[in-house]
Amino acid sequence: MRILFLHPNFPAQFRHVATLLGKDPNNEVVFATKIENAEWQIPGVRKVLFKVSREARAETHHYVRFLENGVLHGQGMFRVAEQLKAEGFIPDVIYGHSGWGPTLFMKDAFPNSQLMCYFEWFYHAIGSDADFDPAEPLSVDDMARIRIKNAPILIDLYSCDWGISPTHWQKSQFPEEFHSKITVLHDGVDTDYFKPNPGAKLILPNLDLSGVDEIVTYVARGMEPYRGFPEFIESLAYVQERRPNCHIVIVGSDRVCYGRSLPNNETYKDHMLKKVPLDLSRIHFVGSLPYGLYLKVIQASSAHIYLTRPFVLSWSMIETMSTGCLVIGSDTPPVREVIRDGENGLLVDFFSPKQIADRIDEVLEHPTRMAEIRQKARQTVLEQYSHDILLPRHIQLIEDVANRGLSPQQNMVSSLERQTQDFALAQGNLTNS
Repeated sequence: MRILFLHPNFPAQFRHVATLLGKDPNNEVVFATKIENAEWQIPGVRKVLFKVSREARAETHHYVRFLENGVLHGQGMFRVAEQLKAEGFIPDVIYGHSGWGPTLFMKDAFPNSQLMCYFEWFYHAIGSDADFDPAEPLSVDDMARIRIKNAPILIDLYSCDWGISPTHWQKSQFPEEFHSKITVLHDGVDTDYFKPNPGAKLILPNLDLSGVDEIVTYVARGMEPYRGFPEFIESLAYVQERRPNCHIVIVGSDRVCYGRSLPNNETYKDHMLKKVPLDLSRIHFVGSLPYGLYLKVIQASSAHIYLTRPFVLSWSMIETMSTGCLVIGSDTPPVREVIRDGENGLLVDFFSPKQIADRIDEVLEHPTRMAEIRQKARQTVLEQYSHDILLPRHIQLIEDVANRGLSPQQNMVSSLERQTQDFALAQGNLTNS
């Protein structure tokens, strides 16, 4: 099978499936990307680069800058596709992340190839992430911009032969008329790597907490409201007052990945540390970490805080559960799809720093009582999100699409998908469509 992956970043969501496909000598795997990321190489996977001629112009109407950037990415990828065709490479299936733009013109470049799209998110002004915080009301201008932001995704929804969305919550955000050709299939977790390490002590290159018994962790790409960073910092005032021996480890960059930035280039970290008086000797900002060190953090964690608006579910939450760490998550739809309060984790009101602190206190005060919840967290991942289960399904789906073995009239719903969907429906998160 010949397969062409498309993503501006490498290897992104396609890391594990591309690795598995690259191991098979019967496959020819090409990954087209914008950023070389030279430290990442996958055996059996040929990396090619596409270039974007320019960015969206400043004078472009701000509603359509995202679309213009998508078209520019699509043009850059189209030029690479022409080069691949000249070399004789015609993919059986193209698999790209929708929204960025590289997928837009692939049906024109390779009209006889099957197009699969990874559908991560469909934007809504009302009812999900954008209007979640009542302190940040949307203007009519915001609503119009958000609507138009879906333009390249809508083109992909129409053009693609099949789609994948990682969770039922995320699939539910896409227009219902396209649901019949979107399969829910999570990227999965390497449960042999993300595994418990009983009695683990945390030692990082510049931080030794080996003598600390109470460690609360927080992991996110950035420090921003979308992932509840302000609420988490406010909760620490309560935690530090109650638990003088507790240390906090925060993994992530001091930046905004999703949502609005503060004016005057102020970061949310600086803003919150000015606002909330804390003992900074017990709070450790360790920045972004390589996987090996990140694993050490969550294996040594006494309680892990994962907060998110109704938005894309982070890999980190599933990875943390896989290590048997106790996750205190926000009571929001993407988290409720995985965590059942008091069974395989704990849920809290996203907007309540005091409740977050109360649950941290509960976990630290009753470690024996929490042992069963930790075990069930690990079991949830083993049964529903393990690579051992999901990667073969992913490969099979790609082969079925390449062989034109699927049609929207016979949408494949795996037993895992049915199980997760039944739970989501029971929680009232989704409509039965």
